Amino acid sequence: MKRRVKPQDGGSVLSDINITPMVDVLLCLLILQMVIQPGLQKGLDVQLPLSERPEGLTAAGALDHIVLHVTPGPTYTLNEQAVPAADLELRLRQVYRDRPRKVLFVEGAEDLPYEEMIRAVDTARGAGVTVVGLVPRAAAQPAPAEH
Repeated sequence: MKRRVKPQDGGSVLSDINITPMVDVLLCLLILQMVIQPGLQKGLDVQLPLSERPEGLTAAGALDHIVLHVTPGPTYTLNEQAVPAADLELRLRQVYRDRPRKVLFVEGAEDLPYEEMIRAVDTARGAGVTVVGLVPRAAAQPAPAEH
């Protein structure tokens, strides 16, 4: 705050607020926030599902597609073969060892907790899978109308 004396009032003090230091501090904080914020973001790279579920992406799909089905518990099935949770990473390493295309489709049960799905994706990444695709749920069929 800057103080100055008014000469006509016989020496009374007049105070003016100087907002320049406050604006300088706020600009510094804004710049720091803009520099630091991108480094704090975390996430997974996944392929988003198509609007419709392709027929080849079911668990009984083509041999080229590897589908990991995750159900609560968690229990895992890899192309309809049950895999114990403790052996999942080892089994995925075996499957993808000789494959040049390391793509895995993950299908989660409707009541599956988010943490179990992320744990399955993390395990697949640790096993060397480079692309993880999420399989969308099949669209619910409308009930037939009664006549």
